This record gives sequence, C-alpha cells and structure tokens, in this order.
Amino acid sequence: MELLPMTFASGWASGLNAWATVLVLGLLGRFADAPEVPAGFQRTDVLVVMAVLALIELLADKIPLVDSTWDAVSTVIRPVAGAIIAALIAGQSGSLTTLALAGVGGVSALLSHLTKSGLRLAINTSPEPVSNVTASVANDISLVGVLAVAVQEPLVAAGIAAVLLIVGVVLVLLVMHHVRRGLAAVRRRIRPDRATGAAR
Repeated sequence: MELLPMTFASGWASGLNAWATVLVLGLLGRFADAPEVPAGFQRTDVLVVMAVLALIELLADKIPLVDSTWDAVSTVIRPVAGAIIAALIAGQSGSLTTLALAGVGGVSALLSHLTKSGLRLAINTSPEPVSNVTASVANDISLVGVLAVAVQEPLVAAGIAAVLLIVGVVLVLLVMHHVRRGLAAVRRRIRPDRATGAAR
C-alpha cells in the first residue's frame, strides 16, 4: 500500500480540477522523472487535450457564480476522475488493491470537491470578484504544489492534502449560512423562471 499517499493526494487534487491534475502529473512524469505517473498521462496528445480542458476550467473558476455552476456540473466528473487516476497509478498492484486505491482516490476527490464547492458558494455571496479570484488562484497553486511534492515525497503530500481538506471542511461548517445563500443564488441563475415564480 505504498501507493496510498500518492492516490490520496492525487484524488484530493482531482476534487479541485481533474483536468489540471492529469496535466500536472503528466508533465511531472515526462520532465521530472516521476515513475509513479502512468505513461498514458505523459503522451503529447493527452497533455494537449488536458491543457485545453484545464485552461477552460481555470478561466470558468474565476468568474463568480459561473464557478459554482461549473462545480455543480463537475460533481460527478471529479470523483470519478479521482478514482480513475488512482486506479491507473495503482497499475498492476492487484485487483483488490487497485479497487481499494481507486476508492481512496474517488472519496478524497469527492470530499475535496464538496469542500471547494461549499467555500466558493460562500465566497459568491460577496458582490466583489477579488475574493473569488484569490480563492481560485490559491486552489491552483495548492494543486500544483501538492502534486509536485507527491512525486517526490508522497507521504508529505498526503499529509498536506489532509490538513488542507480538514481546514476546508471546518471553514465550510463555519460559513454554512453563506453557503446556503450562495446555493440559492446559483439556483436562481440556473432556473430564473422558478425563482421568479417562487418570489410571487
């Protein structure tokens, strides 16, 4: 189970941005000699596609309310991607081990995604865009940082990811009122006719 820390860290990163996780891992595998990174991630065509998708998500993630709408769409994508990435990292470790590590990747991605989405909903209750962009950039930096550490010191990276996850969960609980307000704003954006009808 020496791959457990790596799968947890990559799952956590997938919960923030699955496409960027594959892109960063692929680049690290290709240029930083990281043997844990699946060879498929390092292919040029995969890197190009992941770069385009990651760029789209990076831009969407910095626009208030658009980011939360994008998060809602990604609720299934990110955990599934986290599980697949973990399974690919596990490689030929054995069916039970691979399934267990895929589960770790999927669960850590789901928890990371829910935490990020909750905090962003709370931030979106503020009318100014600066806090949104700041939070998004912080996510980008932490994703790259944790994955860069993971290919060298997986246990340290998993510890950092765990701490960030715990802090995020605590913050979501502290600002739950704002999370609900942000969720209501996103619902109004997605279904304005229902929101208008409810107001009447």
